[in-house]
Amino acid sequence: MKIASRFLTRPDPVAAVCLTVDGERVTAQPGDSVAAALLAQSGEPSRLSAQKSPRTAYCMMGVCFECLVEIDGRPNTQACMTQVRDGMVVRRPRGLRGLTGGGGHV
Repeated sequence: MKIASRFLTRPDPVAAVCLTVDGERVTAQPGDSVAAALLAQSGEPSRLSAQKSPRTAYCMMGVCFECLVEIDGRPNTQACMTQVRDGMVVRRPRGLRGLTGGGGHV
């Protein structure tokens, strides 16, 4: 078995996927996780904790839960376990959500 065959081959860069992150248009490669797209976009934290401490993807395999974001209106979604798709809307949480369970800022 060739070593190269063990790794995922990247698709043609022309076939980029477009998503929106906090109102900004971002492109990613098909097959990328949302966490990888966020890190490649700016390197900014994925979210801010209740104490305003920056958090971002750490393990990239769904164990640490540091990459929680809102995807298409669904809060607390693991960005590292979700593949990007065209038209996806991502919002980085900033602190606690409101008591109503909505995605509002505190």
